[in-house]
Amino acid sequence: MILLEANNRIIEDTLTVKIKHALSSQKQNDQELDTRTRSITVADFDGVIYRVSNPDSDKSKINISISLKFYKELEKHGSDKVLKREYGNYLVQPDDGFDVTIQIDLNNIPNDWEALVKKIGLLKRNCFAAVFEKYFDFQEAGEEGNAQAVVHYRDDETMYVEAKADRVTVIFSTIFKDADDIILGKVFMQEFKEGRKASATAPQVLFSNKEPPMGLKDTAARTGEGVGYITFVLFPRHTNRETRDNTIDLIHLFRNYLHYHLKCSKAYIHSRMRAKTSDFLKVLNRAKIDDENNKKKPSYIGKQPFL
Repeated sequence: MILLEANNRIIEDTLTVKIKHALSSQKQNDQELDTRTRSITVADFDGVIYRVSNPDSDKSKINISISLKFYKELEKHGSDKVLKREYGNYLVQPDDGFDVTIQIDLNNIPNDWEALVKKIGLLKRNCFAAVFEKYFDFQEAGEEGNAQAVVHYRDDETMYVEAKADRVTVIFSTIFKDADDIILGKVFMQEFKEGRKASATAPQVLFSNKEPPMGLKDTAARTGEGVGYITFVLFPRHTNRETRDNTIDLIHLFRNYLHYHLKCSKAYIHSRMRAKTSDFLKVLNRAKIDDENNKKKPSYIGKQPFL
């Protein structure tokens, strides 16, 4: 299976081109800055929008802004603190219509600009990270009874995070628009269960259809046809400080990972069906019955019999 990248490749490539051109111009004492792509808008999963632009038409600076419909919910769990830790003084007042803005000065490019570009490519991931880090810390400290985190990362889909003394539970609600998706989804979940048999370190994965799991009883969790719930039970080996970054990279993209592979599976099945249909048509064309009237009569018909 293909793992989706946690970073945004378009943002990274755009910034790399801009910075390389600026560095080249500085070496040649060329005052002309790269004026291409003054404003780029990029769409990402979960309705996230990026914009790369020049503030107030100042070509010496680049603003990288991100808009998340659910940022207010992430803000309650300390996303501002995490972003300040990751980006420091590069954070500026957000542009109109956006939640976070990072600014790069092309006249003052740091020596480790490549690491900075990679970190900016992870801006969406770092916004999500605040929720997970908070509840991983609760589990590490053995705290229980903290309110469950609820993040409506899509209009009709929700993520729930809850910490216990010995584990952190992450639940994704998702909508399967086709009945086929439910069947394929169950197959994928079964593969995760089989994977846990092969690797004792894998997290426990549970899947429920139509009804929410026990952890969401007596809540406003959606029920009904096409509603599915995927539960991850993360243990200390997944949430400790040595491994938590990798855990966050993988789990915050799980919903998109699942639906991406459902669509790929359906596309593959359709392609195989079309190929098999084409083979059947070739067989039928070869099996056509010749017209009886056009058949040649044997040469001996009509000749005199031997006496």
